Amino acid sequence: MTMPSKVRIYEVGPRDGLQAEKQSVSTEEKIELIERLAEAGIKSVESGAFVSPKWVPQMADSVSVLSKIKRKQGTSYPVLTPNMKGFYGALEVKADEIALFSAASETFSKKNTNCSIKDSLKRAEEVAEAGISHGMRIRGYISCALGCPYEGEVKKDNIVELAKALREMGCYEVSLGDTIGVGTPHKAKEMLSAVASEVPISELALHFHDSYGQALANILACLELGVSTIDTAVSGLGGCPYAPGASGNVATEDVLYMLDGLGIETDINFDEVIKAGQFICEVLGRKTTSKVAQAYVSRTNN
Repeated sequence: MTMPSKVRIYEVGPRDGLQAEKQSVSTEEKIELIERLAEAGIKSVESGAFVSPKWVPQMADSVSVLSKIKRKQGTSYPVLTPNMKGFYGALEVKADEIALFSAASETFSKKNTNCSIKDSLKRAEEVAEAGISHGMRIRGYISCALGCPYEGEVKKDNIVELAKALREMGCYEVSLGDTIGVGTPHKAKEMLSAVASEVPISELALHFHDSYGQALANILACLELGVSTIDTAVSGLGGCPYAPGASGNVATEDVLYMLDGLGIETDINFDEVIKAGQFICEVLGRKTTSKVAQAYVSRTNN
């Protein structure tokens, strides 16, 4: 296959990114970040998670955030719903899209969701059925698709079977996650090829962390297979509390710059994404991890 002419960016910064940040971010600041990203032209902005505030305190105000954001026409604001309690939270805020998740590693599944892979799929199926009955779009996540912090390398067959299961329960798209960022281009391509043999490439997405500095190279390798949806986080926000050593998601700015250089369209305003990144970094009191944003800001300041 040849590279896609257009790529859809699925922004995870306000949820997957911020939930790993230790510093508390106010409801108003989250709303501003979400609205800035939507105004920049990003059509999918993951905006909250209906999970236990005891384990993920940063997401405790998801009801307020989703209730108060100004929704832009044509933009989706997905939320993470790991169980039926989470689903009812999504229903309360009239979420149009929900995300489910599982892991390709038993150990990671138990540490992340306190249940086995089999049980996580049962939970996901129940939520998916409820979501579909209410007209919601359903998206699936698979963690540890290129390696587990506890078990090491993960069998590709596990990932393929999980992707098939999520698709069969109604997920329009399955996001393949390199949760700890250990993948390399060849391994990423092999994994994607294996899954694409059973699930159409048009229904697959990439969710790569950049712990080892390989995320862009891995994405480029997978673009050659025709994948056209990439999960990113503005300023490279994030990490994973259940994956020791995992750094943030690949930065939205870095992916946009690479795609532009490849002549691949995104319909996203790059300058506005840079500004959104600057905004949230000021809130968090830290520098962006995006190499492109660092260079861009340095150049413009000079």
